[in-house]
Amino acid sequence: MIGPFVNGASVVLGSLTGASMGNKISENLRTKMPLVFGVSSMGLGIAMIVKVKFLPAVILALLVGTAIGELLHLEDYIMKLASKTRGFIDTFAKPAEGITHEEFLGKFVAILVLFCASGTGIFGAMNEGMTGDTSLLMVKSFLDLFTAAIFATALGYSVATLAIPQFVIQGSLFLLATKILPLTTPFMIADFSACGGLIMVATGFRIAGIKPFSVANMLPALFIAMPISALWVRFMVH
Repeated sequence: MIGPFVNGASVVLGSLTGASMGNKISENLRTKMPLVFGVSSMGLGIAMIVKVKFLPAVILALLVGTAIGELLHLEDYIMKLASKTRGFIDTFAKPAEGITHEEFLGKFVAILVLFCASGTGIFGAMNEGMTGDTSLLMVKSFLDLFTAAIFATALGYSVATLAIPQFVIQGSLFLLATKILPLTTPFMIADFSACGGLIMVATGFRIAGIKPFSVANMLPALFIAMPISALWVRFMVH
């Protein structure tokens, strides 16, 4: 298991670097780089979307999954958790001056999803567990390193805490991959990847400040994408 460790280390290293440098990083860089991170997230998402096999199944999974997330108010719960995290972190590490509570929560939730619940991270961990291919998680590690550094200049050391849930999620998926992937087909994996790609595009819009998608509420789609793809093949493909 290499990818989850490298990815977690990249988040910690980037966070510590960004938080320690703080205002030493130019305002222009801190303002413009999130736009690049957003575009990078969109680019990765598009690269995953083009692998789609059954687009109607993916769209159905995204619609149903998002509806479930909205009904369960997942983003509200995550934001409450983020608020508690800030209270804990603020006892020994203050975010940059001038950032409001709402701005903190918005940015924190966006990078929480990008670090912990992106299609790249989830599928990358599963893929490495079955094939040993670390390429997806390595690409994500490069992105997370710089993303963590820039966002930590505003959010402080709280960004480093995201390495914990990220590693737990990726490590668990890696260990469970041998049981999960044998039950899937290439079509199911491709549609799962495409569903994750759509969520990453939405995450990119949010990080870049273009459109504040409720990304966390879209996450249940990842859990139903493969089952719906399998059902689509069975009943709709002749």
